[in-house]
Amino acid sequence: MADVRRAEFEALYQRHGREVWATAYARWTNADGALDIVQEAFLRLWREWEAGEVILNPRAWLLRVARNLAEDYVKSSFHRNGTQPPPVLNDVRSTEPMPLETLERDETFARLRRELEQLSPADREILTLRYALGYNAAEIAETLGIQVSAVHMRLSRARQRLAERLSAQGVGPIR
Repeated sequence: MADVRRAEFEALYQRHGREVWATAYARWTNADGALDIVQEAFLRLWREWEAGEVILNPRAWLLRVARNLAEDYVKSSFHRNGTQPPPVLNDVRSTEPMPLETLERDETFARLRRELEQLSPADREILTLRYALGYNAAEIAETLGIQVSAVHMRLSRARQRLAERLSAQGVGPIR
């Protein structure tokens, strides 16, 4: 019985394989992909037969399966996006920083916080208003009750003192 089924299957492949390939190729326009679809369609036919299904019109069944598979391949993200060679993929960068960069930044900010603690309360206050809270010079002037020009002068001097302390600790410019 298995030999009869195999001979019938091979005869179907010989009779309809090219037509199934043409159907898949017409949908996908990729010869290798169409060949994969032909193989998948015939494999599914064999599985259906093995499961005991009766397929009255194998040609129509194969063409419908091939057409559906081709549509699925065309809609797949793999087909839309494809693949790239490893050198291209190796250059793809995340929007997140690399772990080493994150560690270095965290260590730098920890040093920055330690050095801020060593500054005078007035320097810490003006730097905090500007950089932690994002106040502009006019808002800082209003908050502290001083002139805008004084804010600029105090910010400049506080930044300079902080930079000197950080430089002495070996901390370079923060990115």
